[in-house]
Amino acid sequence: MKPAHATSAPSSLAYPPARREDRVEDLHGRRVADPYRWLEDPDAAETSAWSAAQDELYAAYRERVTAQAGSSPVWSSDALAGRLQELLGAGFVGAPAWRGDRRFFMRREGAQEHAVVVVAEPDPSAPGRERERVLIDPVALDPAGTTTLDAWQPSKEGDLMAFQVSSGGTEESVLRILDVATGEIVDGPIDRARYSPVAWVPGGEHLFYVRRLPAEQVPEDERQYHRRVWLHRVGADPSEDVEVFGGGLDMTNYYGVTLTRDGRWLIISASAGTAPRTDVWIADLAADGRDPRSAEALADPRLVEVAVGLDADTHAWVGRDGRLYLHTDLDAPRGRLAVADPSCPGVPHWRTLVAEDPVAVLEGVALVDAGDAAGPDGTRPEQLLVSRRRHTVSEVTVHDPHTGAQLDGPAGVVPLPGLGSVNGLVTRPEGGREVWYSYTDHTTVPTIHLLDTATGAQSVWAAPPGPVVEAPAVRVHQLEATSKDGTTVRAMVVARADALDADGRPTAERPTILYGYGGFQISLDPAYSATTLAWVEAGGVYVVAQLRGGGEEGEEWHRAGRRGAKQNVFDDFHAIAERLVADGWTTPRQLACWGGSNGGLLVGAALTQRPDLFGAVVCSAPLLDMVRYQRFGLGTSWTDEYGDADVPRELDWLLGYSPYHRVADGVEYPATLFTVFEGDTRVDPLHARKLAAALQAATSGDPHERPVLVRRETGVGHGGRALSRTVALTVEQLQFVADRTGLAPAGTPQEAGSAGDAGHAGDQVVA
Repeated sequence: MKPAHATSAPSSLAYPPARREDRVEDLHGRRVADPYRWLEDPDAAETSAWSAAQDELYAAYRERVTAQAGSSPVWSSDALAGRLQELLGAGFVGAPAWRGDRRFFMRREGAQEHAVVVVAEPDPSAPGRERERVLIDPVALDPAGTTTLDAWQPSKEGDLMAFQVSSGGTEESVLRILDVATGEIVDGPIDRARYSPVAWVPGGEHLFYVRRLPAEQVPEDERQYHRRVWLHRVGADPSEDVEVFGGGLDMTNYYGVTLTRDGRWLIISASAGTAPRTDVWIADLAADGRDPRSAEALADPRLVEVAVGLDADTHAWVGRDGRLYLHTDLDAPRGRLAVADPSCPGVPHWRTLVAEDPVAVLEGVALVDAGDAAGPDGTRPEQLLVSRRRHTVSEVTVHDPHTGAQLDGPAGVVPLPGLGSVNGLVTRPEGGREVWYSYTDHTTVPTIHLLDTATGAQSVWAAPPGPVVEAPAVRVHQLEATSKDGTTVRAMVVARADALDADGRPTAERPTILYGYGGFQISLDPAYSATTLAWVEAGGVYVVAQLRGGGEEGEEWHRAGRRGAKQNVFDDFHAIAERLVADGWTTPRQLACWGGSNGGLLVGAALTQRPDLFGAVVCSAPLLDMVRYQRFGLGTSWTDEYGDADVPRELDWLLGYSPYHRVADGVEYPATLFTVFEGDTRVDPLHARKLAAALQAATSGDPHERPVLVRRETGVGHGGRALSRTVALTVEQLQFVADRTGLAPAGTPQEAGSAGDAGHAGDQVVA
């Protein structure tokens, strides 16, 4: 039965033919069919013809949907795009990075396509005695808007800026250096700098960075790997750079590199692909009386093991007080803070300063002191701030920096603006008692707050530059469900306040979006989302699932949803969906699932394992062929998360849930929209092509009611994109879900009442 108010696709909606090969391979004794292998080649004429036909099919569907929406004040393309732009109109502002009197930060005005890097510096003649100017603007570099800013790092003195940009969604970062005073490029471009951290040497003559080996030095299928840590002299030819670290180690290693403000302590970390393990080394560049800025010390650091070969993730740094601090999950899945002498950095010498909390996950810490202006004692820490996440909601506590004990009473707790997310605890490199942090929740745009630890006073330091529009009045309810193996899983349910009764229960079943990710220890924390608010304002319900595989409950939670336990993630998702139906929030016909990247794998598994549970699916930039995933994009670096198809036992894990291999003829699959990006160098669009072809051939669903569609986009990739392209994509995704789940425009008789009846707009209540 068609959901109420859902449109029908045009009568001409018919799937393009796709050749089905009788291809079956013997993989370690398992017979594995791959009938659409030919769709892996994007340049083949047959693939191009198939993709062009899919474009025509999607265009026909879009024509019907946009005609049906007409001039609707909610669901017409112009109205929905306008509302999303209003909800995004406040723009964005980031926390400051201080370098002496200069501070650097990111900002996006409401209508800007990309955020820019701004520098603020003293100017007695300017209002507020400070002058701001844009330092890096991706649109100025590329008016077409296809260039994204991937990373930036000012030198320790703040007079130089290293930054990385990439074009067309490729994420192939190119490193350049500019003079902060003039804005002129003084070095670069240096290519092959994808995912490269930068550590400046004091004085700005050298920097450490990460770069892949030249393509001609490695096999063709390994060109995305083989990174090394290099020492670069500013202005020199990068071919003269000195290889410092990485030779002979795992080819998939990602490296981190940091250097203390005084240039003495160099720390290098390595993790193989996305494995939840980090090896850490430290070098004293001033050892044996060497000048830490000398060519000898920089090019040949005498690295000592801090934590190598351990099944743990560790982040290390040397504080202003000279102690080595370690944020680690070694023997503490929810994280602990340890301290050691950097000259004796091994695990046996660690002392736990802040122990693991039994429930909350350690996110970050900040040490505050009197600052350099206070003289020799200015580096002695006075307070230790600890940020944790308890079932995704942030909390910040205050501790004695020497014993780790939390201060008693109100002094031991930092009041936060609400039940939301704190990102970063930022201090000045030269110390001081001020701490900056970003705060957001479901109805609050990210805002920078300043905490004066000497007095406990807090203020809004920086708000987004644009107007904050009236948001719908919503209530946020934390739902609990029991997964297949008895594990309790949670989800945040966001709904209009007038859609709930006095006890917070739904007054009617409504079209609902269930969003999830469940992988790579990524936590889905409370955050402002224009997509969520636009959907809820129109009368829908938006649910964010907190699944195993993510980081919401620490490393054990992550490991309970990876490798051979990956099915737990899908079971968790199904359990939440079933609970939403059982509690009267929605029905299977009104329930859509939505996910991207690893979340695309999640919803791909959901639609092939439980097609009865969902009416619509949005599957974006997905992994779907789990037998061959590691042969494309960055797949090799993910084998620790999913498993290696070249290992028989692990192949069985993958075959157990691989969406492409679970498609069965004659099943009525949900309406499905694949959104793919041709510039994606992480997850190849071939995954969506192959599953789309398989579903179109197999489904018994009427294509007029449960269409399987592909939306392709060129000039963008897996990561950042221009604002206008983000809005355009979101409009089409929301219209598809609204069409297939039957969400009517706000204010119709099917809705609960107007948002104005619900009290103060923007209110958020967590039940």
